Amino acid sequence: MLELVELHRSMSVSELSKQFAVSEETIRRDIKQLESAGRVEKIHGGVRLPATQLEPPYWQRVNRSAEVKKRIGLKAAEQVQDGMTVFIDSGTTSYWLAKALTSQKNLTVTTNSLEVAAELAGRPDCKLVIVGGVVDMDYRAAFGVEAISQASRYVPDILFLSAGGVSADGGWLDFSHDEADFKRALLPLARKKVVVTDSSKFEAPGTVQFAALGDVDVLISEQQPAPPLAAALQKAGVAVDYAPQ
Repeated sequence: MLELVELHRSMSVSELSKQFAVSEETIRRDIKQLESAGRVEKIHGGVRLPATQLEPPYWQRVNRSAEVKKRIGLKAAEQVQDGMTVFIDSGTTSYWLAKALTSQKNLTVTTNSLEVAAELAGRPDCKLVIVGGVVDMDYRAAFGVEAISQASRYVPDILFLSAGGVSADGGWLDFSHDEADFKRALLPLARKKVVVTDSSKFEAPGTVQFAALGDVDVLISEQQPAPPLAAALQKAGVAVDYAPQ
């Protein structure tokens, strides 16, 4: 069971019961044992990995579904016009956006991400501003009070954020409290707020909400969400843009 949960990150009791051809009560007993050992966490109707294990190391995340993230990054870059001030966060899809900013001129880009900064450093027609503070090497980015204070000095034309998950009930989600606090502080400052994320994050089990659905203007992904989430996004006024194959 643990191998399946590690593979899928979360599974329902019903799915596990069918997979192993045993009763749901048997699955619940096994989940209780794994939870006691600290290997999983119970959620409503199922089980998931502990929050500390939900996200693998940064470079594994960057290269997971790399072609999809590259397409999303290229689509997101279409939102950026010459002369804009832009904030790009530390998500792995945001990294692919930074790589796609090759034709825009006279940009000012602010970021808390070491990898986004490294990608943009030295590019002509791009003024790079790096937000400092305590660096979290799991995310390769600066978070905390100092990073928020520095980032709050800027009013970007457009803010690009990643998300660990998005759900109709939970809104925009992440796994790190520090990352969520940082994003929450940036949202009121930007004129336009865009989330870039692949479809694996739709209804994914993030642990910390950083925004309600309606706090974001645009979602860019590679495919349409399932009807319940699509309806919730539409009701919240979130435009959804798709990256073509």
